[in-house]
Amino acid sequence: MERRMILSILAAALLGFVGIMLLLPEDREEDPTPRLPWQVEQDTQGRTRVFGFTLGETPLSEVQRVFAETGESNLFARLDGNQQPTDFTVEAYFEQIYLSRLRGDFVIGIQADTATLAPMYERGLRISQLGSGAKKVELDPTDIATLATLPIASITYLPWKSLDAEIVTQRFGTPAEKRVEPETGVTHWLYPDRGMDLAMDKKGGVVIQYVNREAFGRLIQPLEGLTSPQTTP
Repeated sequence: MERRMILSILAAALLGFVGIMLLLPEDREEDPTPRLPWQVEQDTQGRTRVFGFTLGETPLSEVQRVFAETGESNLFARLDGNQQPTDFTVEAYFEQIYLSRLRGDFVIGIQADTATLAPMYERGLRISQLGSGAKKVELDPTDIATLATLPIASITYLPWKSLDAEIVTQRFGTPAEKRVEPETGVTHWLYPDRGMDLAMDKKGGVVIQYVNREAFGRLIQPLEGLTSPQTTP
């Protein structure tokens, strides 16, 4: 998901944050598997595992089963100098999901190469342009079904709860580094060993991104040159 889009979602989510310990709906059986955002570990191959999902291994269909939702899958593409689509990414968005009695929204990045995604772009049912100039593609149902069989590559989690630095430290531990966006005041708590970037604004709105450790450098590339805060937000 584009960086500006993530921060826009964070700002919008602040308006609806009402509490993190909300009870599950009565008509839904509680998942016995602990699926908490601070329970992050790496498997024997170094892949990140969180919410009970292993990045690079768990297929999207398993996420859909656990969430009891199909989500909304979309393809995104940037254009090169000749206005040809390139740099494809695809993700599925899930709204108001309960896991271990916590509620949040999820953006699930899907692992797929250009050879797989380029034909999906051509078969797209509708193409719209984003403010950044990138293209957003509504996918053909057959391609959406194909995506469900592919492994997930990343998880972006938007909890329905504002947090403070003390709670973040208690639950997630001390980060290896913090970096601040001067224009927005958003502070990024970076945990490279766990492939995790926790972005928190001054009001406690949080967006957490999880990737495999080898992808962490690409995740924080937009943060290059940003300095650490003088005080804890």
